[in-house]
Amino acid sequence: MKQQAEEIKRLSDKLDALNRKERTIITTGVEGDLAAIDAEKLVLTTEIERLRKEKSKVLSVKAQKIQQLAFSRPITKAEQADMGALKKTVKGLEVVHPMTALGREMGLKEVTGFARGKF
Repeated sequence: MKQQAEEIKRLSDKLDALNRKERTIITTGVEGDLAAIDAEKLVLTTEIERLRKEKSKVLSVKAQKIQQLAFSRPITKAEQADMGALKKTVKGLEVVHPMTALGREMGLKEVTGFARGKF
Protein backbone atom coordinates (compact mmCIF):
# COMPACT_ATOMS: atom_id res chain seq x y z
CA MET A 1 0.00 0.00 0.00
CA LYS A 2 2.76 2.39 0.93
CA GLN A 3 4.67 1.49 -2.22
CA GLN A 4 1.65 2.44 -4.32
CA ALA A 5 1.44 5.81 -2.63
CA GLU A 6 5.14 6.42 -3.20
CA GLU A 7 4.84 5.36 -6.84
CA ILE A 8 1.85 7.66 -7.37
CA LYS A 9 3.82 10.53 -5.81
CA ARG A 10 6.85 9.83 -8.01
CA LEU A 11 4.75 9.71 -11.19
CA SER A 12 2.85 12.87 -10.21
CA ASP A 13 6.14 14.69 -9.64
CA LYS A 14 7.37 13.53 -13.04
CA LEU A 15 4.12 14.75 -14.63
CA ASP A 16 4.50 18.16 -12.94
CA ALA A 17 8.05 18.42 -14.29
CA LEU A 18 6.79 17.66 -17.79
CA ASN A 19 4.12 20.34 -17.46
CA ARG A 20 6.75 22.91 -16.48
CA LYS A 21 8.99 21.78 -19.33
CA GLU A 22 6.08 22.05 -21.75
CA ARG A 23 5.50 25.68 -20.77
CA THR A 24 9.10 26.57 -21.50
CA ILE A 25 8.99 24.78 -24.87
CA ILE A 26 5.82 26.63 -25.85
CA THR A 27 7.39 29.98 -25.02
CA THR A 28 10.53 29.17 -27.06
CA GLY A 29 8.51 27.85 -30.01
CA VAL A 30 10.09 24.40 -30.51
CA GLU A 31 7.26 22.11 -31.69
CA GLY A 32 9.08 18.81 -32.23
CA ASP A 33 9.39 18.15 -28.51
CA LEU A 34 5.71 18.83 -27.77
CA ALA A 35 4.51 15.59 -29.36
CA ALA A 36 6.96 13.52 -27.29
CA ILE A 37 5.99 15.35 -24.11
CA ASP A 38 2.27 14.88 -24.80
CA ALA A 39 2.78 11.15 -25.38
CA GLU A 40 4.74 10.80 -22.14
CA LYS A 41 2.12 12.80 -20.23
CA LEU A 42 -0.59 10.47 -21.52
CA VAL A 43 1.36 7.40 -20.38
CA LEU A 44 1.96 8.94 -16.94
CA THR A 45 -1.67 9.97 -16.40
CA THR A 46 -2.99 6.53 -17.35
CA GLU A 47 -0.50 4.84 -15.01
CA ILE A 48 -1.41 7.21 -12.16
CA GLU A 49 -5.13 6.51 -12.66
CA ARG A 50 -4.51 2.75 -12.73
CA LEU A 51 -2.55 2.90 -9.47
CA ARG A 52 -5.22 5.05 -7.79
CA LYS A 53 -7.99 2.64 -8.81
CA GLU A 54 -5.96 -0.31 -7.55
CA LYS A 55 -5.33 1.47 -4.25
CA SER A 56 -9.01 2.33 -3.77
CA LYS A 57 -10.00 -1.24 -4.63
CA VAL A 58 -7.73 -2.57 -1.88
CA LEU A 59 -9.15 -0.03 0.57
CA SER A 60 -12.69 -0.91 -0.43
CA VAL A 61 -12.10 -4.60 0.24
CA LYS A 62 -10.66 -3.82 3.67
CA ALA A 63 -13.51 -1.37 4.44
CA GLN A 64 -16.11 -3.96 3.49
CA LYS A 65 -14.43 -6.57 5.67
CA ILE A 66 -14.37 -4.22 8.66
CA GLN A 67 -17.95 -3.05 8.19
CA GLN A 68 -19.14 -6.68 8.14
CA LEU A 69 -18.11 -7.05 11.78
CA ALA A 70 -21.19 -7.34 13.97
CA PHE A 71 -20.59 -4.45 16.37
CA SER A 72 -19.17 -0.95 16.14
CA ARG A 73 -19.12 2.09 18.37
CA PRO A 74 -17.08 5.28 18.87
CA ILE A 75 -14.02 4.92 21.10
CA THR A 76 -14.03 7.28 24.09
CA LYS A 77 -11.06 9.53 24.89
CA ALA A 78 -10.26 7.43 27.98
CA GLU A 79 -10.21 4.26 25.89
CA GLN A 80 -8.04 5.97 23.28
CA ALA A 81 -5.57 6.91 26.00
CA ASP A 82 -5.16 3.25 27.01
CA MET A 83 -5.61 1.54 23.65
CA GLY A 84 -3.38 -1.38 24.62
CA ALA A 85 -5.65 -2.41 27.48
CA LEU A 86 -8.72 -2.08 25.27
CA LYS A 87 -7.23 -4.28 22.54
CA LYS A 88 -6.29 -6.91 25.14
CA THR A 89 -9.84 -7.10 26.48
CA VAL A 90 -11.59 -7.15 23.08
CA LYS A 91 -10.52 -9.93 20.72
CA GLY A 92 -10.33 -8.95 17.07
CA LEU A 93 -10.86 -5.23 17.67
CA GLU A 94 -10.29 -3.04 14.61
CA VAL A 95 -9.88 0.66 15.38
CA VAL A 96 -10.28 3.09 12.48
CA HIS A 97 -9.33 6.77 12.75
CA PRO A 98 -11.33 9.21 10.60
CA MET A 99 -8.20 10.96 9.29
CA THR A 100 -6.73 7.81 7.70
CA ALA A 101 -7.51 6.84 4.10
CA LEU A 102 -9.66 3.98 5.35
CA GLY A 103 -11.55 6.24 7.75
CA ARG A 104 -12.20 8.84 5.05
CA GLU A 105 -13.43 6.14 2.70
CA MET A 106 -15.79 4.78 5.34
CA GLY A 107 -17.05 8.30 6.09
CA LEU A 108 -16.21 8.21 9.79
CA LYS A 109 -16.45 11.36 11.91
CA GLU A 110 -14.79 9.98 15.07
CA VAL A 111 -12.45 7.19 16.10
CA THR A 112 -14.50 4.01 15.83
CA GLY A 113 -13.93 0.46 16.97
CA PHE A 114 -15.28 -2.56 15.11
CA ALA A 115 -15.50 -6.03 16.67
CA ARG A 116 -17.41 -9.31 16.45
CA GLY A 117 -19.16 -8.74 19.79
CA LYS A 118 -20.11 -5.88 22.10
CA PHE A 119 -17.34 -4.11 23.97
